[in-house]
Amino acid sequence: MANRADPGTMNDLEYKLTLRCLYETWQSMQELCETLTESEWKTATACPGWSVQDNLSHIIGTEKALGGLGGTQHKATDLQHVKNPIGEMNEHEVDSRRHLTGAQVLKEFKEIFVARKSFFDSAPESYFTAESNTPIGKAPMAVFLSIRAMDSWVHEQDIRRAINKPGDQGSLCAELSVDRLCRTLPMVIGKRAKAPEGSVSVVTITGPVQRKILIAVKDGRAAVVEKFDSTPVVELAFDSNTFIELATGRATRENLRDKIKITGDTDLGTKIADSLNMMI
Repeated sequence: MANRADPGTMNDLEYKLTLRCLYETWQSMQELCETLTESEWKTATACPGWSVQDNLSHIIGTEKALGGLGGTQHKATDLQHVKNPIGEMNEHEVDSRRHLTGAQVLKEFKEIFVARKSFFDSAPESYFTAESNTPIGKAPMAVFLSIRAMDSWVHEQDIRRAINKPGDQGSLCAELSVDRLCRTLPMVIGKRAKAPEGSVSVVTITGPVQRKILIAVKDGRAAVVEKFDSTPVVELAFDSNTFIELATGRATRENLRDKIKITGDTDLGTKIADSLNMMI
């Protein structure tokens, strides 16, 4: 099991590996969606307000916008679950395709997959190292691609859970996604759950992606550490699928309580589990 001082199997700037993650996830989504019935396309997912089809429409809309291939002029009228301008833009793209069949949306996805892959494969290294506006502020395009890979994989899992067709849970992109979300653990444990000064908390992810993250609070700040001498104040253990659902707000601790093991300070462990959602 990986035990990480800096949770992350790959550096954000290793763009060739990130592209591999992205392509493999899009291919997995494509192959899955080729098997769907129209009823499955319209099945609701745990992503608020979105069907299976909507999740794929979101990927299409985002990649077309990022690739300068034109966004929709359509304006969605039902924005009740939208929280911010990015979410509103996403909803316009998703809603603009709701009148289509799943097969039509899949056809457009295949086209954008080919177009984006062709662009990335021919882009110079300077494209990936140049600064860009990203959901986490100014960062190299390679970092943005890492976020796009995670987003695509998370939505693939939304689709798979909704239609009960699990898969791609231990892939390279699964590791990338778990590791990106693990980076939020110091904030969750220190700022949100308010773990006490001098304490160490342990988060153990049991698989398919395996991680063991140690978070220590020192001088009022929580940080990942490689080792510790004291007894952990709390340890949370769950599989990586449960972690993803919690960290992306697809389910709550109450929903998944049978899949979460808390050892030690149960009150603190409960606060940590309740605070894992990092989706904007």
